[in-house]
Parts: sequence; structure tokens; C-alpha cells
Amino acid sequence: MAISLSWADGENTPPSPQSPPPPTGPHRWPVPLPHAVESAIWRGDALGSPVTTTLGTGFEALDAELPGNGWPCQSLTEVLQVQPSVLEWRLLAPAMRELVAQGKQIVVVGPPKAPHLPGLRHLGLDERQLVWINADKPVERLWATEQLIKANAAGMLVSWLPQARQEQIRRLQVCAQSCDGPVILCRPAAAAHEASAAPLRLQARLGVDWELHVHLLKRKGPPHEGELRLPSIPGGLEAVLTPRLRYPSRLIAARKSQDLSRELSHAVGSPSSRQPSGRPAAAH
Repeated sequence: MAISLSWADGENTPPSPQSPPPPTGPHRWPVPLPHAVESAIWRGDALGSPVTTTLGTGFEALDAELPGNGWPCQSLTEVLQVQPSVLEWRLLAPAMRELVAQGKQIVVVGPPKAPHLPGLRHLGLDERQLVWINADKPVERLWATEQLIKANAAGMLVSWLPQARQEQIRRLQVCAQSCDGPVILCRPAAAAHEASAAPLRLQARLGVDWELHVHLLKRKGPPHEGELRLPSIPGGLEAVLTPRLRYPSRLIAARKSQDLSRELSHAVGSPSSRQPSGRPAAAH
């Protein structure tokens, strides 16, 4: 009588005579993979190499930490910050300048504050290449953003969506896969605790010495530790700032040191010229 054998653990199952040989070689495959397939494979311990193109951010330190060394195209990027319309332009301006030089348009949807045209000129942006869509209601911003992504009508699309839900972000990510330019969503810092389908998420804040502090919350690769310090003096100030004013932190530290010295001198006191209290001196 024939007895059928079974294994509870799949690892102990003997290979079938018809099964192919195990993968070998540096790629763990019998034959080298085509470049398109190999570039689409991502190993979790390294930065991803996206098949889509990227646009350089203009900050070498930031490019070195991003998959593909730049803002991803055909994909969403979330920029989270405490207060909107404070640092988005300074963070995105270098990449915008490159697109404007190529004759492409920058489209912004629902910025909380009206774009300051003189400030944009200081950043090297031509206002004739800027399209501003004033959408106040969240549903209007979301609808305009989705339509612009589907139309592939901008070199870069920047949209302020503070109240977008997870399923709405997921829908935009699916649409963005057919968009040639980067799609940047500006959202509040509180959204960092929410799940998001955006492959790239970063949190940014202002520094004392005119720099930007950027922490990568999510990227295609290992977790990012610490913060990046990106030099970014606002447009129009770089030509008028003195060397001392370029580093306000040093002035603040010097002022605190002076205040501390003054407080210590008051606490210790100075020698008094008065005689000690007690019996008055005898007259001669």
C-alpha cells in the first residue's frame, strides 16, 4: 500500500525534479535582467532607483538623500510644515527656476496667501510663467488639482490641501503616475501622523540662520535620521545682509552671554564704600 508523505513546514519540502535550479549570481537570477526590469527592483536597505525621471531640488544635501537625486516626477510629494506659505517658495524655488528656464509653467492651486511677485522675481522666477488658481473651498482645490494632474498641464504643480483625506491622496497618487512633472502637496505638520499614499513625505521648518531644516518622514529607502540643514537666504536679502547678520544665532548667543554676565555681577554685588553698620566712628 502506497503511503503519501506531507511536510508541515514548507522549508523542509524536497524540491521537485521538474523545479528550476535555485537563483545564483550577484542578482540572484540565472541570467542578467534587462535594464528596465533591474531598475524597477528595489531592495529595502538602499535608496530606491525610480523608473520615472526626477528634477533636481537645487540642494546637494537634499538630492543625496532622495531616490533618483531629486523631486520625483509622475508621483506625489508631500511638504509638511507648521505654518503655510512660509517656506514652500524657498524650498521649491531652485527647481522652479530650472523649469521656467525651459519655458515650462508653474501652477499653484489655492495658496493661503497671494504670491508676492517682487519676491518671486528675487527668487529668479518669471511671473509670466506662473499660473495662480484661487480656490478657497477644499472641494474646489481637490477638483482643480486632480484635473490639472490628468491634463498634464504644468511643469510643476503645487497645491495646498490641508484637509485632504487618505483616500483622496491615494486617488491623486494614481492620477499622478501619468503626469510628467512633480506634484507637490503642501499640508500641515499634524498630517505627519496620518497614513499617506505619497511615496515621498518631508517635514520642513525655518532655522535661525536663514536655513531650512528638512526631515524625510517617508522615502523609498531606509529611514532618514536627523535633519538636513539647507542654506536658503530669502530673495532680496542676500545682497544686503552683512556678514554678522548672516548668522543671527551668533548675535543671539553673544547677547545671552552679556545678559548672563550682567546678572551674575548684580547677584554678587560690588564692594561698598560705606562703613559697616554698628557703633559710629569716634570724633577726633
